[in-house]
Amino acid sequence: MNPVNLGKGEENMHTDGNGRDWEAIRTDFPLLAREVNGKPLIYFDNANTAQKPIPVIAAVDGFYRRHNANVARAMHALGAEATDLYEDARERLAMFFNVRAEDLVLCSGTTFAINLVAYSWALPRLRPGDTILVSRMEHHANIVPWQLIAERTGARIAVAEILPDGRLDLDALRKAMTPDVKLLAVAHVSNVLGTVNPVRDICREARRHGIVTVVDGSQAAPHRKVDIAAIGCDFYAVTGHKMCGPTGTGALWARKEHWRSMPPFIGGGEMIREVRFEGTVFNDPPYRFEAGTPNIAGFAGLGAAVDYLDSVGLDRIAARESELLAHATEELNRIEGLRILGSAPGKAAVISFLIDGAHAHDLATLLDLEGIAIRSGRHCAHPLLQYLGVAAACRASLAFYNTHEEIERFVAAIQKARRLLG
Repeated sequence: MNPVNLGKGEENMHTDGNGRDWEAIRTDFPLLAREVNGKPLIYFDNANTAQKPIPVIAAVDGFYRRHNANVARAMHALGAEATDLYEDARERLAMFFNVRAEDLVLCSGTTFAINLVAYSWALPRLRPGDTILVSRMEHHANIVPWQLIAERTGARIAVAEILPDGRLDLDALRKAMTPDVKLLAVAHVSNVLGTVNPVRDICREARRHGIVTVVDGSQAAPHRKVDIAAIGCDFYAVTGHKMCGPTGTGALWARKEHWRSMPPFIGGGEMIREVRFEGTVFNDPPYRFEAGTPNIAGFAGLGAAVDYLDSVGLDRIAARESELLAHATEELNRIEGLRILGSAPGKAAVISFLIDGAHAHDLATLLDLEGIAIRSGRHCAHPLLQYLGVAAACRASLAFYNTHEEIERFVAAIQKARRLLG
Protein backbone atom coordinates (compact mmCIF):
# COMPACT_ATOMS: atom_id res chain seq x y z
CA MET A 1 0.00 0.00 0.00
CA ASN A 2 1.41 3.41 -0.92
CA PRO A 3 1.59 6.04 1.81
CA VAL A 4 -0.71 9.03 1.51
CA ASN A 5 0.98 12.30 0.59
CA LEU A 6 1.54 14.21 3.83
CA GLY A 7 2.49 17.40 2.08
CA LYS A 8 5.49 18.61 0.09
CA GLY A 9 8.71 17.27 1.54
CA GLU A 10 7.11 15.80 4.63
CA GLU A 11 7.91 12.16 3.95
CA ASN A 12 11.45 12.57 2.64
CA MET A 13 12.99 14.93 5.15
CA HIS A 14 15.64 12.38 6.14
CA THR A 15 18.08 10.95 3.65
CA ASP A 16 19.95 7.66 3.97
CA GLY A 17 21.60 7.66 7.41
CA ASN A 18 24.57 5.72 6.07
CA GLY A 19 25.74 8.87 4.32
CA ARG A 20 25.48 11.20 7.31
CA ASP A 21 27.50 11.63 10.48
CA TRP A 22 26.00 11.45 13.96
CA GLU A 23 26.06 15.22 14.50
CA ALA A 24 23.98 15.69 11.35
CA ILE A 25 21.54 12.98 12.46
CA ARG A 26 21.26 14.69 15.84
CA THR A 27 19.87 17.81 14.14
CA ASP A 28 16.85 15.74 13.09
CA PHE A 29 15.64 15.88 16.72
CA PRO A 30 14.49 19.44 17.49
CA LEU A 31 14.01 18.94 21.22
CA LEU A 32 17.70 18.12 21.69
CA ALA A 33 18.55 21.74 20.85
CA ARG A 34 16.72 23.21 23.85
CA GLU A 35 18.08 24.23 27.23
CA VAL A 36 16.96 23.08 30.68
CA ASN A 37 17.77 25.19 33.73
CA GLY A 38 19.95 27.36 31.55
CA LYS A 39 22.10 24.44 30.40
CA PRO A 40 22.12 22.54 27.10
CA LEU A 41 19.83 19.53 27.46
CA ILE A 42 21.40 16.09 27.82
CA TYR A 43 18.66 13.54 27.37
CA PHE A 44 19.64 10.20 28.92
CA ASP A 45 16.13 8.84 29.54
CA ASN A 46 15.68 7.01 26.27
CA ALA A 47 14.54 3.73 27.83
CA ASN A 48 11.60 5.69 29.18
CA THR A 49 10.70 7.36 25.88
CA ALA A 50 12.72 8.31 22.81
CA GLN A 51 12.82 11.74 21.23
CA LYS A 52 11.03 12.31 17.92
CA PRO A 53 12.74 13.19 14.64
CA ILE A 54 11.39 15.78 12.21
CA PRO A 55 9.76 13.24 9.85
CA VAL A 56 7.67 11.86 12.71
CA ILE A 57 6.58 15.30 13.85
CA ALA A 58 5.80 16.22 10.23
CA ALA A 59 3.75 13.06 9.71
CA VAL A 60 1.53 13.76 12.73
CA ASP A 61 1.18 17.40 11.77
CA GLY A 62 0.49 16.45 8.16
CA PHE A 63 -2.29 14.07 9.17
CA TYR A 64 -4.18 16.73 11.09
CA ARG A 65 -3.57 19.41 8.47
CA ARG A 66 -4.50 17.36 5.40
CA HIS A 67 -6.16 14.03 6.15
CA ASN A 68 -7.99 14.06 9.50
CA ALA A 69 -10.90 11.62 9.40
CA ASN A 70 -11.81 8.30 10.97
CA VAL A 71 -10.64 4.98 9.54
CA ALA A 72 -12.82 2.45 7.71
CA ARG A 73 -16.05 4.31 8.47
CA ALA A 74 -16.54 6.76 5.62
CA MET A 75 -16.87 6.64 1.85
CA HIS A 76 -15.38 10.12 1.38
CA ALA A 77 -11.80 10.92 0.33
CA LEU A 78 -10.53 11.91 3.77
CA GLY A 79 -11.76 8.65 5.27
CA ALA A 80 -9.97 6.68 2.56
CA GLU A 81 -6.78 8.66 3.10
CA ALA A 82 -6.88 8.15 6.87
CA THR A 83 -7.43 4.42 6.36
CA ASP A 84 -4.53 4.24 3.92
CA LEU A 85 -2.22 5.93 6.42
CA TYR A 86 -3.28 3.61 9.22
CA GLU A 87 -2.91 0.45 7.14
CA ASP A 88 0.36 1.69 5.68
CA ALA A 89 1.74 1.89 9.23
CA ARG A 90 0.80 -1.75 9.72
CA GLU A 91 2.58 -2.70 6.49
CA ARG A 92 5.71 -0.75 7.43
CA LEU A 93 5.85 -2.34 10.87
CA ALA A 94 5.38 -5.78 9.35
CA MET A 95 8.32 -5.28 7.02
CA PHE A 96 10.39 -3.83 9.89
CA PHE A 97 9.86 -6.99 11.96
CA ASN A 98 9.79 -9.51 9.07
CA VAL A 99 6.22 -10.67 9.67
CA ARG A 100 2.92 -10.60 7.80
CA ALA A 101 0.79 -7.51 8.26
CA GLU A 102 -2.37 -9.57 8.86
CA ASP A 103 -0.75 -11.05 11.98
CA LEU A 104 0.00 -7.65 13.51
CA VAL A 105 -2.56 -5.95 15.79
CA LEU A 106 -2.07 -2.21 16.24
CA CYS A 107 -2.62 -1.02 19.79
CA SER A 108 -1.54 1.60 22.33
CA GLY A 109 1.69 -0.14 23.33
CA THR A 110 3.22 -3.10 25.09
CA THR A 111 1.09 -2.79 28.23
CA PHE A 112 -2.11 -3.11 26.21
CA ALA A 113 -0.58 -5.83 24.05
CA ILE A 114 0.37 -8.05 27.00
CA ASN A 115 -3.03 -7.52 28.60
CA LEU A 116 -4.59 -8.58 25.31
CA VAL A 117 -2.66 -11.86 25.49
CA ALA A 118 -3.52 -12.26 29.16
CA TYR A 119 -7.28 -11.80 28.82
CA SER A 120 -7.87 -13.18 25.35
CA TRP A 121 -5.41 -16.10 25.27
CA ALA A 122 -4.53 -17.00 28.89
CA LEU A 123 -7.78 -16.36 30.77
CA PRO A 124 -9.89 -18.84 28.76
CA ARG A 125 -7.19 -21.54 28.89
CA LEU A 126 -5.41 -21.59 32.24
CA ARG A 127 -6.67 -23.76 35.08
CA PRO A 128 -5.72 -24.49 38.72
CA GLY A 129 -2.37 -26.26 38.74
CA ASP A 130 -1.07 -24.45 35.64
CA THR A 131 2.03 -22.27 35.91
CA ILE A 132 3.01 -18.96 34.32
CA LEU A 133 6.80 -18.62 34.23
CA VAL A 134 8.07 -15.03 34.42
CA SER A 135 11.68 -13.85 34.52
CA ARG A 136 13.02 -11.90 37.50
CA MET A 137 13.95 -8.94 35.32
CA GLU A 138 10.47 -8.21 33.91
CA HIS A 139 8.82 -4.80 33.72
CA HIS A 140 5.59 -4.52 35.70
CA ALA A 141 3.70 -4.67 32.38
CA ASN A 142 4.92 -8.26 32.01
CA ILE A 143 4.20 -9.22 35.63
CA VAL A 144 0.96 -7.63 36.83
CA PRO A 145 -1.31 -8.92 34.01
CA TRP A 146 -0.17 -12.48 34.78
CA GLN A 147 -0.83 -11.99 38.49
CA LEU A 148 -4.37 -10.85 37.69
CA ILE A 149 -4.92 -13.85 35.44
CA ALA A 150 -3.47 -16.22 38.04
CA GLU A 151 -5.90 -14.88 40.65
CA ARG A 152 -8.85 -15.49 38.33
CA THR A 153 -7.84 -18.92 37.06
CA GLY A 154 -6.08 -20.55 40.01
CA ALA A 155 -2.81 -20.73 38.10
CA ARG A 156 0.42 -19.83 39.88
CA ILE A 157 3.39 -17.57 39.06
CA ALA A 158 6.89 -19.02 39.02
CA VAL A 159 10.03 -16.88 38.71
CA ALA A 160 13.00 -17.57 36.44
CA GLU A 161 16.03 -16.25 38.31
CA ILE A 162 19.08 -14.29 37.20
CA LEU A 163 22.83 -14.66 37.67
CA PRO A 164 24.95 -12.09 39.57
CA ASP A 165 25.93 -10.26 36.37
CA GLY A 166 22.29 -9.82 35.35
CA ARG A 167 22.01 -12.65 32.84
CA LEU A 168 19.11 -15.06 32.98
CA ASP A 169 20.10 -18.36 34.57
CA LEU A 170 19.41 -20.41 31.46
CA ASP A 171 20.14 -23.75 33.08
CA ALA A 172 17.63 -23.02 35.83
CA LEU A 173 15.17 -21.73 33.25
CA ARG A 174 15.32 -24.99 31.30
CA LYS A 175 14.77 -27.00 34.48
CA ALA A 176 11.79 -24.78 35.30
CA MET A 177 10.08 -25.72 32.02
CA THR A 178 8.03 -28.45 33.67
CA PRO A 179 4.81 -29.91 32.25
CA ASP A 180 2.63 -27.57 34.34
CA VAL A 181 4.13 -24.46 32.70
CA LYS A 182 1.75 -23.21 30.03
CA LEU A 183 3.18 -19.75 29.36
CA LEU A 184 6.61 -18.08 29.58
CA ALA A 185 6.87 -14.27 29.70
CA VAL A 186 10.30 -12.79 29.08
CA ALA A 187 11.83 -9.46 28.09
CA HIS A 188 13.98 -9.31 24.99
CA VAL A 189 16.03 -6.58 26.70
CA SER A 190 15.87 -5.60 30.39
CA ASN A 191 14.92 -1.98 30.98
CA VAL A 192 17.01 -1.92 34.19
CA LEU A 193 19.99 -4.20 33.62
CA GLY A 194 20.34 -3.81 29.86
CA THR A 195 20.61 -7.60 29.58
CA VAL A 196 19.87 -8.88 26.08
CA ASN A 197 18.19 -12.24 26.51
CA PRO A 198 18.76 -15.01 23.94
CA VAL A 199 15.07 -15.10 23.13
CA ARG A 200 15.49 -17.23 20.03
CA ASP A 201 17.08 -20.04 22.04
CA ILE A 202 14.63 -19.57 24.92
CA CYS A 203 11.60 -19.73 22.64
CA ARG A 204 12.93 -22.77 20.81
CA GLU A 205 13.38 -24.61 24.10
CA ALA A 206 9.94 -23.54 25.33
CA ARG A 207 8.34 -24.75 22.12
CA ARG A 208 9.90 -28.18 22.66
CA HIS A 209 8.04 -28.30 25.98
CA GLY A 210 4.74 -27.04 24.52
CA ILE A 211 5.04 -23.70 26.35
CA VAL A 212 3.60 -20.55 24.77
CA THR A 213 6.03 -17.61 24.79
CA VAL A 214 5.32 -13.90 25.22
CA VAL A 215 8.28 -11.61 24.46
CA ASP A 216 8.32 -7.98 25.61
CA GLY A 217 10.23 -6.25 22.83
CA SER A 218 9.88 -2.69 24.11
CA GLN A 219 13.58 -2.15 24.78
CA ALA A 220 14.82 -4.16 21.81
CA ALA A 221 12.90 -2.77 18.84
CA PRO A 222 14.42 0.76 18.94
CA HIS A 223 18.02 -0.38 19.25
CA ARG A 224 18.68 -3.54 17.23
CA LYS A 225 17.31 -5.46 14.27
CA VAL A 226 14.39 -7.59 15.44
CA ASP A 227 13.37 -10.49 13.22
CA ILE A 228 10.27 -11.88 14.91
CA ALA A 229 9.97 -14.74 12.45
CA ALA A 230 13.50 -15.88 13.33
CA ILE A 231 12.89 -15.59 17.09
CA GLY A 232 10.11 -18.16 16.90
CA CYS A 233 7.98 -16.83 19.76
CA ASP A 234 4.20 -17.03 20.01
CA PHE A 235 3.61 -13.37 20.87
CA TYR A 236 5.87 -10.30 20.50
CA ALA A 237 4.90 -6.85 21.82
CA VAL A 238 6.39 -3.43 21.02
CA THR A 239 5.82 0.17 22.05
CA GLY A 240 5.94 2.95 19.46
CA HIS A 241 7.09 5.85 21.63
CA LYS A 242 10.33 4.03 22.48
CA MET A 243 10.95 3.66 18.72
CA CYS A 244 11.01 7.44 18.10
CA GLY A 245 7.28 7.30 17.35
CA PRO A 246 4.32 8.98 19.07
CA THR A 247 2.95 7.92 22.43
CA GLY A 248 -0.16 5.75 22.44
CA THR A 249 1.09 3.51 19.63
CA GLY A 250 2.42 -0.04 19.52
CA ALA A 251 1.77 -3.48 18.15
CA LEU A 252 1.30 -7.11 19.07
CA TRP A 253 2.35 -9.88 16.73
CA ALA A 254 1.01 -13.39 17.23
CA ARG A 255 1.01 -16.66 15.35
CA LYS A 256 -2.02 -16.91 13.13
CA GLU A 257 -3.32 -20.00 14.95
CA HIS A 258 -3.51 -17.99 18.16
CA TRP A 259 -5.36 -15.08 16.59
CA ARG A 260 -7.92 -17.41 15.08
CA SER A 261 -8.63 -19.10 18.42
CA MET A 262 -8.72 -15.99 20.62
CA PRO A 263 -11.98 -14.21 21.51
CA PRO A 264 -12.13 -10.41 21.39
CA PHE A 265 -10.61 -8.56 24.33
CA ILE A 266 -12.63 -5.33 23.95
CA GLY A 267 -15.93 -4.93 22.15
CA GLY A 268 -17.12 -1.98 20.09
CA GLY A 269 -17.10 -0.56 16.62
CA GLU A 270 -15.02 -1.86 13.73
CA MET A 271 -14.20 -5.22 15.35
CA ILE A 272 -17.47 -6.67 14.09
CA ARG A 273 -19.05 -7.83 10.85
CA GLU A 274 -22.64 -7.85 12.00
CA VAL A 275 -24.36 -6.94 15.27
CA ARG A 276 -27.80 -8.15 16.29
CA PHE A 277 -29.30 -8.28 19.75
CA GLU A 278 -29.39 -12.03 19.31
CA GLY A 279 -25.62 -12.13 18.81
CA THR A 280 -22.62 -10.62 17.03
CA VAL A 281 -20.42 -11.88 14.23
CA PHE A 282 -16.86 -10.67 14.81
CA ASN A 283 -14.41 -9.46 12.21
CA ASP A 284 -11.33 -11.41 11.19
CA PRO A 285 -7.98 -10.79 12.92
CA PRO A 286 -6.31 -8.36 13.26
CA TYR A 287 -9.40 -6.12 13.13
CA ARG A 288 -11.23 -8.27 15.68
CA PHE A 289 -8.84 -6.86 18.29
CA GLU A 290 -8.91 -3.19 17.23
CA ALA A 291 -12.21 -1.93 18.62
CA GLY A 292 -12.92 1.79 18.54
CA THR A 293 -11.14 4.72 16.95
CA PRO A 294 -7.36 4.23 16.99
CA ASN A 295 -4.62 6.82 17.33
CA ILE A 296 -4.55 7.38 13.58
CA ALA A 297 -2.22 10.39 13.63
CA GLY A 298 0.04 8.50 16.01
CA PHE A 299 0.30 5.56 13.63
CA ALA A 300 1.06 7.89 10.75
CA GLY A 301 3.93 9.07 12.94
CA LEU A 302 4.96 5.53 13.85
CA GLY A 303 5.17 4.58 10.19
CA ALA A 304 7.47 7.56 9.67
CA ALA A 305 9.51 6.52 12.72
CA VAL A 306 10.04 3.02 11.32
CA ASP A 307 11.20 4.51 8.02
CA TYR A 308 13.54 6.83 9.91
CA LEU A 309 15.13 4.02 11.93
CA ASP A 310 15.53 2.01 8.75
CA SER A 311 17.18 4.95 7.00
CA VAL A 312 19.74 5.33 9.77
CA GLY A 313 20.20 1.56 9.91
CA LEU A 314 19.53 -0.72 12.88
CA ASP A 315 22.97 -2.31 12.69
CA ARG A 316 24.54 1.13 12.64
CA ILE A 317 22.37 2.22 15.57
CA ALA A 318 23.37 -0.84 17.60
CA ALA A 319 27.07 -0.25 16.92
CA ARG A 320 26.83 3.43 17.84
CA GLU A 321 25.02 2.72 21.09
CA SER A 322 27.51 -0.02 22.00
CA GLU A 323 30.31 2.49 21.53
CA LEU A 324 28.56 5.06 23.74
CA LEU A 325 27.84 2.42 26.37
CA ALA A 326 31.50 1.37 26.52
CA HIS A 327 32.59 4.98 26.99
CA ALA A 328 29.99 5.74 29.65
CA THR A 329 30.70 2.52 31.55
CA GLU A 330 34.43 3.15 31.59
CA GLU A 331 33.98 6.70 32.88
CA LEU A 332 31.38 5.80 35.51
CA ASN A 333 33.54 2.97 36.83
CA ARG A 334 36.18 5.58 37.70
CA ILE A 335 33.82 7.25 40.19
CA GLU A 336 34.47 6.14 43.74
CA GLY A 337 31.43 4.65 45.44
CA LEU A 338 29.46 4.18 42.21
CA ARG A 339 27.95 0.75 41.53
CA ILE A 340 26.49 -0.31 38.19
CA LEU A 341 23.63 -2.82 38.23
CA GLY A 342 24.07 -5.41 35.51
CA SER A 343 27.19 -6.33 33.59
CA ALA A 344 25.97 -9.03 31.22
CA PRO A 345 28.08 -9.38 28.06
CA GLY A 346 26.55 -7.68 25.05
CA LYS A 347 24.14 -5.62 27.15
CA ALA A 348 22.13 -2.75 25.71
CA ALA A 349 22.98 0.90 26.38
CA VAL A 350 21.19 1.04 29.73
CA ILE A 351 23.16 1.85 32.88
CA SER A 352 21.36 1.65 36.21
CA PHE A 353 23.59 2.74 39.06
CA LEU A 354 23.88 3.74 42.72
CA ILE A 355 26.26 6.04 44.57
CA ASP A 356 27.13 5.37 48.19
CA GLY A 357 25.39 7.82 50.50
CA ALA A 358 23.27 9.43 47.76
CA HIS A 359 19.58 8.76 47.24
CA ALA A 360 18.68 8.21 43.61
CA HIS A 361 16.05 10.97 43.58
CA ASP A 362 18.45 13.50 45.12
CA LEU A 363 21.09 12.70 42.52
CA ALA A 364 18.58 12.90 39.65
CA THR A 365 17.38 16.28 40.92
CA LEU A 366 20.92 17.69 41.05
CA LEU A 367 21.63 16.37 37.56
CA ASP A 368 18.44 18.00 36.29
CA LEU A 369 19.81 21.34 37.52
CA GLU A 370 22.71 20.68 35.13
CA GLY A 371 20.27 20.06 32.27
CA ILE A 372 20.70 16.28 32.41
CA ALA A 373 17.60 14.08 32.23
CA ILE A 374 17.93 10.61 33.75
CA ARG A 375 15.44 8.28 35.42
CA SER A 376 15.39 7.55 39.14
CA GLY A 377 13.23 5.18 41.16
CA ARG A 378 12.17 1.58 40.67
CA HIS A 379 11.88 1.73 36.88
CA CYS A 380 8.63 -0.28 36.89
CA ALA A 381 10.69 -3.30 37.99
CA HIS A 382 10.11 -3.36 41.73
CA PRO A 383 10.59 -7.15 42.16
CA LEU A 384 14.00 -6.95 40.47
CA LEU A 385 15.21 -4.07 42.63
CA GLN A 386 13.94 -5.81 45.76
CA TYR A 387 15.89 -8.90 44.73
CA LEU A 388 19.01 -6.76 44.28
CA GLY A 389 18.45 -5.15 47.68
CA VAL A 390 17.97 -1.71 46.17
CA ALA A 391 15.23 0.74 47.16
CA ALA A 392 15.76 2.99 44.14
CA ALA A 393 18.38 3.47 41.44
CA CYS A 394 19.39 6.02 38.84
CA ARG A 395 19.28 5.01 35.19
CA ALA A 396 21.05 6.58 32.24
CA SER A 397 19.80 5.12 28.96
CA LEU A 398 21.55 6.15 25.77
CA ALA A 399 20.39 6.47 22.17
CA PHE A 400 22.22 6.82 18.87
CA TYR A 401 21.68 10.59 18.87
CA ASN A 402 23.61 11.03 22.12
CA THR A 403 27.29 12.05 22.05
CA HIS A 404 30.59 11.34 23.75
CA GLU A 405 30.73 14.97 24.85
CA GLU A 406 27.42 14.51 26.65
CA ILE A 407 28.86 11.51 28.48
CA GLU A 408 31.82 13.61 29.66
CA ARG A 409 29.47 16.33 30.92
CA PHE A 410 27.29 13.71 32.59
CA VAL A 411 30.22 12.20 34.48
CA ALA A 412 31.47 15.64 35.54
CA ALA A 413 27.97 16.52 36.80
CA ILE A 414 27.83 13.32 38.85
CA GLN A 415 31.17 14.17 40.42
CA LYS A 416 29.86 17.63 41.27
CA ALA A 417 26.62 16.23 42.72
CA ARG A 418 28.55 13.66 44.73
CA ARG A 419 30.56 16.43 46.40
CA LEU A 420 27.38 18.37 47.19
CA LEU A 421 25.73 15.29 48.69
CA GLY A 422 28.77 14.68 50.84
